[in-house]
Amino acid sequence: MKPSLAKGTRDFTAIEVSRRKYIIGILQNNFELFGFQPLETPSFENLSTLTGKYGEEGDRLIFKILNSGDFLDKISTEELAEKKYKSLTPKISEKALRYDLTVPFARFVAMNQNNLVFPYKRYQIQPVWRADRPQKGRYREFYQCDADVVGSNSLWQEVDLVQLYLTSFKELGIDVHLHINNRKILSGLAEYAGITEQLIDFTVALDKLDKIGKEGVVKEMLEKNIPQTSIDVLDFLFHPAGSALENLQMLRDKFQDIPVGLQGVDELSFVINQSIALGISEENLKFDITLARGLDYYTGAIFEVKAKNVAMGSIGGGGRYDNLTEVFGVKNIPGIGISFGLDRIYLVMEELGLFPKNAATQVHYLFANYGEFEAREALKIIGKLRQKGIVAELYPETKMKKFFAYSEKRGVENLVFLGETELQNQSITVKNQTTGEQKTMSIQEFLA
Repeated sequence: MKPSLAKGTRDFTAIEVSRRKYIIGILQNNFELFGFQPLETPSFENLSTLTGKYGEEGDRLIFKILNSGDFLDKISTEELAEKKYKSLTPKISEKALRYDLTVPFARFVAMNQNNLVFPYKRYQIQPVWRADRPQKGRYREFYQCDADVVGSNSLWQEVDLVQLYLTSFKELGIDVHLHINNRKILSGLAEYAGITEQLIDFTVALDKLDKIGKEGVVKEMLEKNIPQTSIDVLDFLFHPAGSALENLQMLRDKFQDIPVGLQGVDELSFVINQSIALGISEENLKFDITLARGLDYYTGAIFEVKAKNVAMGSIGGGGRYDNLTEVFGVKNIPGIGISFGLDRIYLVMEELGLFPKNAATQVHYLFANYGEFEAREALKIIGKLRQKGIVAELYPETKMKKFFAYSEKRGVENLVFLGETELQNQSITVKNQTTGEQKTMSIQEFLA
């Protein structure tokens, strides 16, 4: 049988791994500069921990793990015949691969609340799994790079995360738009249109505007029994005009009798005004009135990052989730977090040619193998180079033709020759592959 990859997964070559490490290194450095501490959680959780946290659509995308042994042992023939997967799933699966890093983080906080210093800031860089339909930039196994703060209601956290986003992408060389909205504004819009009971259906449909357009969003809202009259009242959403602050003022006028909507406008105005005061351009920070992010747990600010000049979905997103730990029996621990989409960031940087040439690990010195004695002496020198942090290796075979072919394919920087003549003279010959220059020097001079 011919081997194949599971759909939606990938192997990573040496250069890909090196480039991914380059991105992670920049993100990790910025996380720590902003005061976040590292955390790692297990790759799988109890299914009950994950279920019900991502909305109906998200729940369908959770990878369930079948129980060990005879997982059908406790299922009757009648239950199997009914084919009701929702009632069968908990009986045959107790565990699931994590869907994101936020819910496992909330579970960790709920379990360790008495040992943490609040506000608690953590970052996490680990893979997650979703049973989604694979496409460009969307995989079933992918990495998330998250930064979250729990234990503070302060809107300065939102301002700080805006800074973290834009600082990190600037260092990566990616020009971005940071789209921002507030879930309370969406709640205000639902109340304004008289569809408060259908808030989730409304936001899930609205969040697809970029993908399916106004016509598709309207169609989905009608399918969810949102009245045409309510959709007509909200028609201004599909025709945004003016600056962020002008649009917020327009909403303030519409929300005069809607407290939750006014609160959302006030919160978002604070974040935008303070960010601008700190030198962030309105061009980079966009108030996106239709941004919903289709996850049920957001309660305040919501973010989404999109790269300019590249046809790619969001390369980051997040928001405030003040009620998330309540599902684990722990109240009054507000939180906010953002995520960087490593895989999409990689694709953007590759398309725009943003990776530095030295992002991939290269062999600086490749030693030719002239035989047992010469090879041993070469390895002594190689050991000293490695102590200096210089990548060096000995070619394992004595065939020179293969040595040169290997060095060319690996893109080796320098070839090193330490044969019988060189050893007698305590010298070494080095050839630079780029310039073609060849030089013989003493071993001491070389090591210096």
